[in-house]
Formats: sequence, C-alpha cells, structure tokens
Amino acid sequence: MSELSTSIGAAFASEYRHRAAELHKWVDPLSEEQFWRNPLSHGNSVGHLLLHLTGNLSYYVGARIAGSGYVRNRDLEFTEPRKLPKAEVLRKFDETIAMVIASIEKQTEADWTAPYTAQREPDSKNRVTLYLRCASHLYHHVGQIIYLSRELRKD
Repeated sequence: MSELSTSIGAAFASEYRHRAAELHKWVDPLSEEQFWRNPLSHGNSVGHLLLHLTGNLSYYVGARIAGSGYVRNRDLEFTEPRKLPKAEVLRKFDETIAMVIASIEKQTEADWTAPYTAQREPDSKNRVTLYLRCASHLYHHVGQIIYLSRELRKD
C-alpha cells in the first residue's frame, strides 16, 4: 500500500475516533430525559441526532461499502417516538463508528478511488469523497449536539 493511501486511512480513522470521543464528552453527562428533550422550538433532540448519525454511517459506509445489509429508514431517525435507553443508542453509535474505522482500515489504494453511488448522495463519486462527506456530516452534527448539550445543562 502506498504512503498516500496509508496516510488517507490514518487521517480518516483519527477523525472519526476524535469526533466520537468529542460526542461522548457532551452526551455522557446528559440524563435520559435531557437526551430526548429538545430545548429549542425547532430542530432535534440529542437522541434523534445520534439515531441520525448512526443511520447515516450505517447506510453510506455499512451498507454501501462494508456490505452490512443495513436498510435505512431516514425519516424514523428524526421521528422515533420511543425513548430508547441512552446507553443503547450510544452503544449502537459506538459500534457503527468501529465499523466505519474497520472499513477505512481495509481500504486499499484502488479502493479509495473505486466508484461510489448511494441514495441521496449524488456528489460522492468515489470512496474517499464519501468518507470525507460523512466525516463532515459527523462534524456538523457533533457541533449541534455540543450546542444542545450546553442549552440542556443550563436548566
């Protein structure tokens, strides 16, 4: 494997690990009630954002690259009426991050530029672009979670 391919994989794996650790820093202290409560008149709860991140990565990486067979219900990620236990939601998120990192570590030089297609993802023409877009998406929602967690802790 080339030095560039190794560097790309190491950088992506590090980014996903870092974002997951940052997410835990802000989510772990929340109570079950805070986890599912949205302190704003718009947007989503921390719990629903975590369901969304898990679904996003499970589909775009799990189903489309790792071959997991995951079937996504994107709308339910934002509307799930059950207040699933926070520990269960976090466990599934952590398992998904581990799957993403494992799939990154398996990419060969040829895999990074392999063609990529998926629903709602017309711009990712190859795997390196998909991993970058998913990392950006994760970063975006972790920022929202930080904001929500700060708001929830004010109460």
